[in-house]
Amino acid sequence: MHILRHYFISLLLLSILPIEARASSATVLYDERFLLHDAGAGHPEKPDRLGYIVQHLRQHKTLSAHLRWPSFSAATRENLRAVHQDTYLDLLDAEQQQLTTTRPYLTLSTGDTVISKKSIEVAKLASGAAMAGIDAVMQHNTKSAFALARPPGHHATADRGMGFCIYNHVAVAARYAQKKYGVQRVLIMDIDVHHGNGTQDIFDQDDSVFYFSAHQHPLYPGSGRPAEKGHGKGAGYTMNVDVPFGSDEAIILKALASQLEPAMQRFRPELILVSAGLDAHQNDLLGGLRYTDAGYASIAQQVVKLANLYAQGRTVWVLEGGYVPENNSNAVEAILEVLIGQ
Repeated sequence: MHILRHYFISLLLLSILPIEARASSATVLYDERFLLHDAGAGHPEKPDRLGYIVQHLRQHKTLSAHLRWPSFSAATRENLRAVHQDTYLDLLDAEQQQLTTTRPYLTLSTGDTVISKKSIEVAKLASGAAMAGIDAVMQHNTKSAFALARPPGHHATADRGMGFCIYNHVAVAARYAQKKYGVQRVLIMDIDVHHGNGTQDIFDQDDSVFYFSAHQHPLYPGSGRPAEKGHGKGAGYTMNVDVPFGSDEAIILKALASQLEPAMQRFRPELILVSAGLDAHQNDLLGGLRYTDAGYASIAQQVVKLANLYAQGRTVWVLEGGYVPENNSNAVEAILEVLIGQ
């Protein structure tokens, strides 16, 4: 009788708890202002590559019931200075001032990144989204967070914007986690079709951040050879995997199991960040790989496995590339279904 009484009380509590407390959930960081970054007509980094994902998620009733959509703030200059040089931040402000009604676009002097009136403001908000993902997982709101933000960030170095990127959001998030929460070891996994040269460069001599990237080779920006393993204190804390043109997800999945997992037995990350480029998806405009939706789900399963082993399940995903809106929405759905345990 005593056991039955507790059983019925448990059922009653489950019936009145909100769904987030009864089932796994994930935090999504999105703001409509992300759509204001304008790189010009015909540019592949267009607003609907992101807007399509959000529309799809909100119409997916089963999945959306497990998602939190909190508000957040833009990164401050102090946050950005943890990664980027003051001279570069000043240069961005100066070049933004050159925009006028007769000159609505310009390409950054540091590289192939087009900005318009709202671009710098939006990029700061994107870094803020990645930081809010850190807050979500470190404050135990959810185990996983996904920053659906643009423009992308992983090509931006400490002193250079390039490859559509202005600020390096995942790098800003890593430093934020270390400074605010005392995280000592961060794993950054980059699954974009392009090598994240900026992220690798920022942490090249840092043994507190392990950078892993599996990317198409040869392809822009040309860096990320397997021989690049870091320097100084960071020697051995960078791992690059070449993926030949036309490959599906088999190579990255094998690398995760046979190369990254053994390395993580030694590194033991306390937090995992993912540069979630979706341009390795089959038929992407800028890539030549053939990842499937099921492949992205399998990658997410490997990430969750590592996170559960070493990082209390904590993962923060930050959108990078991906230039076919329908591909992006399907891949994000596949990833989120893994993250919420469906």
